Amino acid sequence: MLAISTAGLTGCGSLPSVKALQGVSPSLPTRVHLARTPFVGQDDTLCGPAVLAMTLAAARRPVDLSVLTPQVYLPARRGSLQAEMLGTARRHGLLAMTVPGGLAGAFSELAAGRPVALLVNLALPWWPRWHYLVLTGYDLASEEVRVHSGLQRDAVWTLTTLDSVWARSGHWGFVVPAPGQLPATATEASTLRALLALERSAQAADTAPTWSAAADRWPMNLTLAIGEANSWLDAGEARKAEQRLSLAAERLDRAAAWNNLAQLRILIGDRSGALLAAHRAVARAESAEPHWRDAARRTLAMVASP
Repeated sequence: MLAISTAGLTGCGSLPSVKALQGVSPSLPTRVHLARTPFVGQDDTLCGPAVLAMTLAAARRPVDLSVLTPQVYLPARRGSLQAEMLGTARRHGLLAMTVPGGLAGAFSELAAGRPVALLVNLALPWWPRWHYLVLTGYDLASEEVRVHSGLQRDAVWTLTTLDSVWARSGHWGFVVPAPGQLPATATEASTLRALLALERSAQAADTAPTWSAAADRWPMNLTLAIGEANSWLDAGEARKAEQRLSLAAERLDRAAAWNNLAQLRILIGDRSGALLAAHRAVARAESAEPHWRDAARRTLAMVASP
């Protein structure tokens, strides 16, 4: 993955206009520059580990390049695969999510204060020279962007150049938010998928704040509510898990939420609270969710037994 000069690279006429970009994101500022984005210089083949080091540091979890290199760099390929870039960020306890929407999506993340890692092809579609870089800023008026690329910090590229070389990867890029934060471009479905992937790779103490952020953004999502409670429980914060699930159960009034809350209250020694939640689970199942009837009744029997 060689880092080469952008001189001579030209666009292919597919660049969205400034008005189109602002139409997709009406609140998009005209200019953003994240001047404090950490910079890690790289040689010709270590763009993957270096870009990952920069994004992790920007998310307030710095990891040395010497640690990341063997985790993400594949000598046989002389580069780093996209799946490994995301997976390695998650193994260090951080949510990593791809950015949809091309330039508008990437610029929305910058406007939210997050640098964006991009995969570009600096050569030709049939003879690729893949390269990772970090997008640190844009200026719609001058139609320029700033990137950390290779040994260049905040190099200035034209929007046309960036869109041309980035389009060759299908506009593939990702962000790594700080713990407890979500990307500006995240959707409910994509966030749940990313959280489940993070949970498989990271410690519960790392995942719980991000589950909470997702549950707060989409408060009517039952899976997020239960996932959040489970993550706090796994992190050793049973009381916090109970508090959050109790609020969600009242808000959602779903049998699954009440049933899980009853079992959680038993764990923390709140038998009277567990009995109340178990009765609510059975009532909800009887009235509207018959597929939960047997499970709710079993929980009630367990809670009611001396």
